[in-house]
Amino acid sequence: MKIRNVYLLILLASCWGPSFLFIKIAVAEISPVMLAALRIGIGAVILNLILLLKKEKLPVTLVFWKKTFIAGFFAQGLPFTLINWGEQFVDSSLASLINGLVPLCTIVLSQIMLRNERMTKNKLTGVLLGFIGLAVLVMPNLLSGVTGSSQGILSITAAAFSYGFGLVYIKKYLINIPSFRAPAAQLLSVAIYLLPMAFLADSSFSLMEVSWQAIGAVAILGLFGTAVAFVIYFKLIEQSSVAYASLVTYLMPVYGVILGIIFLNEQFTLWMFLGAVLILAGIRTVNKPLKSKMKVFGEGLDAAYFTKFR
Repeated sequence: MKIRNVYLLILLASCWGPSFLFIKIAVAEISPVMLAALRIGIGAVILNLILLLKKEKLPVTLVFWKKTFIAGFFAQGLPFTLINWGEQFVDSSLASLINGLVPLCTIVLSQIMLRNERMTKNKLTGVLLGFIGLAVLVMPNLLSGVTGSSQGILSITAAAFSYGFGLVYIKKYLINIPSFRAPAAQLLSVAIYLLPMAFLADSSFSLMEVSWQAIGAVAILGLFGTAVAFVIYFKLIEQSSVAYASLVTYLMPVYGVILGIIFLNEQFTLWMFLGAVLILAGIRTVNKPLKSKMKVFGEGLDAAYFTKFR
């Protein structure tokens, strides 16, 4: 396991870990589409200002912007909106469990779309271990009773599939773009269409009517949960497999548990310990080198089957 990738995964979880909490705060006063647009808009401004200060320019080819548009729609625009909307009807513990479908979706899609990242026993075992660990981690909340309508559950499930596709698409088409250009362009392409849509859908929106608490939540989501996070995200995808990068979904609740123990004096329970151990074991297994005797799933299939998806 490359220690650099471990650090990147932990940093990414640190940026995304508190996101569900800040979304819950902001969405009480700001519509889901507007929240997604503001968050992405802030991230786009920050990264493009950095490029401007570095005197670097974004590529101007139609092919590049087509790829960033598609990646941005599935990795940010669509899932951000779906999660923001879904969290109005689903408790955060249930939302985090459903969001745990991201790694499962990712390894299935990588089997189809990425020749060099086919599903292996290690990857499948590690992802399943992580999902079980996530379920164990949130089990006390689930047993105490959670609320979740079918529309909220379907919304967050769709977001998980969208995240998985976006991750694989980025790995396939955008990891070779130097510096901050790919994440900056991706956020900008989403902001260009999502901000006008948000203001058309919520024409009465005014920051003057929003509390400082909600504004602060949006600012944190834009800076750390979007701008900083997506730079780390691209770097992690570039240096590791998409299956490994997707495991940040399992680390995020662990991060939340640690914060609760440190700052809220919450008790450390056996559920937390077992969940964290299973999640860490899953991460270790996914990144474990493939043994020579271990076969890659689907290697006997006709190569033409995978070629048609390229």
